[in-house]
Amino acid sequence: MAWNAGATSWADLRGRRVGLWGLGVEGRASLRRLRADGVEPVLVDRAPGATDDGAPVLGLADGGLDALAACDVVVKSPGISPYGPDCRHLLAHGVHVRGGLGLWLAGADRSRVACITGTKGKSTTTSMAGALLTGLGERHLLGGNIGVPPWDPDVDSDVDWWVVETSSYQAVDIEVGPQVVAVTSLSEDHVPWHDSSVETYYRDKLSLCTRPGVRTVVADRGDRLLRARTDDLGPSVRWVGEAGPWVHAGPVHGAHNRRNAEIARQTLLALGVPGTDDPAALAGAFACFQPLPGRLAVVAQAGGTTFVDDSISTNVLSTAAALASFPGRRIGLLVGGLERNIDYRPLAASVRGDVRVFTMPTNGPAIGAVLRAEGVDAVSDTASLADAVAAAYAWAQPDGVVLLSPAAASFDLFTDHRARGAAFTALARSLAT
Repeated sequence: MAWNAGATSWADLRGRRVGLWGLGVEGRASLRRLRADGVEPVLVDRAPGATDDGAPVLGLADGGLDALAACDVVVKSPGISPYGPDCRHLLAHGVHVRGGLGLWLAGADRSRVACITGTKGKSTTTSMAGALLTGLGERHLLGGNIGVPPWDPDVDSDVDWWVVETSSYQAVDIEVGPQVVAVTSLSEDHVPWHDSSVETYYRDKLSLCTRPGVRTVVADRGDRLLRARTDDLGPSVRWVGEAGPWVHAGPVHGAHNRRNAEIARQTLLALGVPGTDDPAALAGAFACFQPLPGRLAVVAQAGGTTFVDDSISTNVLSTAAALASFPGRRIGLLVGGLERNIDYRPLAASVRGDVRVFTMPTNGPAIGAVLRAEGVDAVSDTASLADAVAAAYAWAQPDGVVLLSPAAASFDLFTDHRARGAAFTALARSLAT
């Protein structure tokens, strides 16, 4: 994007006036990196305060924005949208706005790096790649959303391979790409952050695929939207489907996760990781894979009824995939959370005859209204997560599934999806005992 022109690396920031905007996990790693390089940045966050070592932090509205505008370069946290008025203000003042991952890639040995992105499935696929690398005896680190910021000086980076989970928030900050990019899926998400435009979200998400240095893009052949946007994936696309028999060595639910496993393998194969073309070695390696919390994780069993936590599911695509993972079983589906202006009409096609939808606050009733308008009558509105779990359990007996796959974010009532999943797990285990 024009607002972030150039391929400045972390090493290039020495001797410049640098601002650090946002002090979350990435921001704190960036502060350690800047200080290790002899740079003491201006620190700005939403509210004024101080770091653990007493360094002052300016509030954005309390002089912080003006301080950033006086810098040569501002390193921003990924949650800060480049389309927002504050970022546009900095750009208008000639400030170069950068992201930590883009700075790292500009100075890294990118032949040893793969970035995994996608609307859904990127965390699972990254963890699958990590399990394969561990099982194959390869020195590696998982970075980005799932692991550690790879530029953090506290991280032991003496490894052979980096696999970096990359969000759309991070992709827009990247100017030079890794050797391999994998795209697990594409669907509507995070629209407000991306200038309130679905097309902008799609463009930003896939921008990583055509950055200089990318040699191979691995993509899910079964994803309709990805196939429709082939031009955005670059000239060297490796389309993949389901994995071979080796995938059954790990605890994997659903065809979409078997495809994620094959995307992970093909990503490592494109990097040149030894053993990724050997089915026996792959099976042995994949046996150590464990599903991430909140991603189709079985958390309780009550008689023949199974409770499944898929709280990470925050849009239609992932909820549809979750429903397809339990063919032939009655499913009590729990939906609802933070309203983000997502089109829920496509979800109706996935609600088959043996599924009943139980809606929860905050936007659950609105989802239910959309489903009813699309001809889905099996919808029950409930007043809370606890009520939804109890009602779904009563309906799913004796041998069905109670599935928390909300198709909405958690930040209305919970701190994050982990807290929502923990609340669901506690309720499920209470019923099970």
